[in-house]
Amino acid sequence: MFIDELQKGSQQAFKKLIEMYSHDVVKSCYSFVKNQEDAEDIAQEVFLDVYRSIKSFKKDSELKTWIIRIAINESLDFLRKQKRKKRIGDLKELFLHKNKPDIGPGKQLEDEERRKILYQQIAKLPENQKIAMILSQYDKQSNKSIAEIMKTSESAVESLLHRARENLKKRLQKIFEKNI
Repeated sequence: MFIDELQKGSQQAFKKLIEMYSHDVVKSCYSFVKNQEDAEDIAQEVFLDVYRSIKSFKKDSELKTWIIRIAINESLDFLRKQKRKKRIGDLKELFLHKNKPDIGPGKQLEDEERRKILYQQIAKLPENQKIAMILSQYDKQSNKSIAEIMKTSESAVESLLHRARENLKKRLQKIFEKNI
C-alpha cells in the first residue's frame, strides 16, 4: 500500500520514505565516500532518483534494498567522477570520533596512517569485492542483505568477501614489509 502511494506520486508518502530511509542512505553513501557532506549530497541525488524511478519499482525486492542499491551506484559514480577529475583525496577516519583513551600523538598518527592505508587498499579492490566488503564491515549488513543488494547469491557474497580479505591481506603485507 505504501509503495502504491509512492508510485501514485503522493508527496506525503515520499516525505515518509525520506524519514524512514535517509539515515541508512547517508550511512551507505558515507561508507564509500568517507565524507559526511558528500554523503549527504549523494543521498539527495539518491532520493531524486528514487522519486523519478519509483514507478518502475517492480516490488521483486524490498524497497530498502532497492534504495540502498541506488545509493551504492550513486556513490560509485561519485567516486569515479572524483577519480577522473583527480580530486580523490585521502579517505577519512573509519570510525567517527568514538571515546578513545587518551593516547599519545605518535600513536594516534600511527593509527590514522594505518587506517588511511587500509582505506586506500579497499578502494583498489575490484568493484564487487569493494562493495561486499564495505557493506559487510562498515554498514554491518548480513550476507543475505548484501546478496539482495548486489543481486547475487549468498555463496557468491561469501566468496567475494573471502577474496577481498585475501587481496587486502596480500596488499597490506607488502606495504608493511616495505616499511619494516
